[in-house]
Order: sequence, then C-alpha cells, then structure tokens
Amino acid sequence: MSEEPSEVDRFLALVAAAQEGDASLTAMQAALLVAAKLDIARDSRSFARTLGIAHSLVLRELNALAEREGVLEIVKRDPRTMRVHFTLPPCSSR
Repeated sequence: MSEEPSEVDRFLALVAAAQEGDASLTAMQAALLVAAKLDIARDSRSFARTLGIAHSLVLRELNALAEREGVLEIVKRDPRTMRVHFTLPPCSSR
C-alpha cells in the first residue's frame, strides 16, 4: 500500500535536499528557502509562527542568508514589529 507523504514530510524532505545541495546551509536557512519557494511564508514573523520558532532566531538566520549573494533578498523591513519580508531572487534555482 503506497501512502502519499504528508505536507510536513514533503517540507522536511525538501529542507534536507536543500541542505544536501548546499552544505553551508543550516536547517533553518534551508527551511526559509523552501518556505519562500513554496510560498508558505514570505516574512519572518509568519515563518516563525508557522514553525513555532522564536522570531529572533529566524531573524538571525534570515540576515545570515541575505548576506550571501543571490540566495535570498530582503524586500522590506518593519522597524516597529521587526518583521522582515523576503523573497527568492528571480533566477534562484533553490
């Protein structure tokens, strides 16, 4: 009997595949990239809430990713809420 993988299992498999493709990615960085690609979350607060992770940890990983050229782009920062909106670059293959 073949059972379809759950959305969570699919997400985790994609995160693992992203890490295999780039060994320098942390699990959270890979998850941020997958979330952006699948349109699960496009801002740091939504990502943190969806995955049950502290927003401050997400911000740290998001900023580290944004420092890498061509991996992820920060499109907007809200200084009041600290929410950071992000997207994948147009020609990203992740």
